[in-house]
Amino acid sequence: MSNTADRAELRRPDGQAPRILVVDDESTLAELISMALRYEGWDVRTALDGTSAVRTARDFRPDAVVLDMMLPDFDGLEVLRRLRADDSKIPVLFLTAKDSVEDRIIGLTAGGDDYVTKPFSLEEVVARVRSLLRRGAMAAEEHETLLVVGDLTLDEDSREVRRGGDEINLTATEFELLRFMMRNRKRVLSKAQILDRVWNYDFGGQANVVELYISYLRKKIDAGRAPMIHTMRGAGYVLKPAE
Repeated sequence: MSNTADRAELRRPDGQAPRILVVDDESTLAELISMALRYEGWDVRTALDGTSAVRTARDFRPDAVVLDMMLPDFDGLEVLRRLRADDSKIPVLFLTAKDSVEDRIIGLTAGGDDYVTKPFSLEEVVARVRSLLRRGAMAAEEHETLLVVGDLTLDEDSREVRRGGDEINLTATEFELLRFMMRNRKRVLSKAQILDRVWNYDFGGQANVVELYISYLRKKIDAGRAPMIHTMRGAGYVLKPAE
């Protein structure tokens, strides 16, 4: 677990502790995860099914959600859909018992920001939640600026992204990936560099998550327009003004 200095680093804009919602129908597991998160100094609530998860989220307004894919009433994907209907930016970490890339990609494709596969260590869950919080709006910005590359703009204060004046809605992870690429415009970024900066930990060779999120950004940023995101075979990705 992290030390006191690390725990004090993450605060809400109002100075209060981050709020985390843990959703898992295994009450013992939900409580173990909650205890580990509370040890970080965070405010944690639990829900044992999808219905109570959505209701609790509306009252609690969590800064991140730890969400089991398999729930007794409706699955985690439906919970995610309902949560995002209320708060399109809320970051979600999926818990899944399925150990296949396809199942993980389903969760990410649906808008989840990250996943861990059961069995997992509590330290891993804490590390990934901390990473989501750092990527989220409550993380203190180094400096509030407007990033501009060609007709693409990203406001680090309001977190608004526009291309050619059209607003583009991004998830927390997509936003962080785009920000990293815009800050390094015209520079080729390797998958390893992107994983280290955007996800803050080693994916253990699961670099296909970078390809997945690059494809998400392309659909939102480049769709119907001259491309700005380019693949440099064997080297990585680069973002530059459209020609």
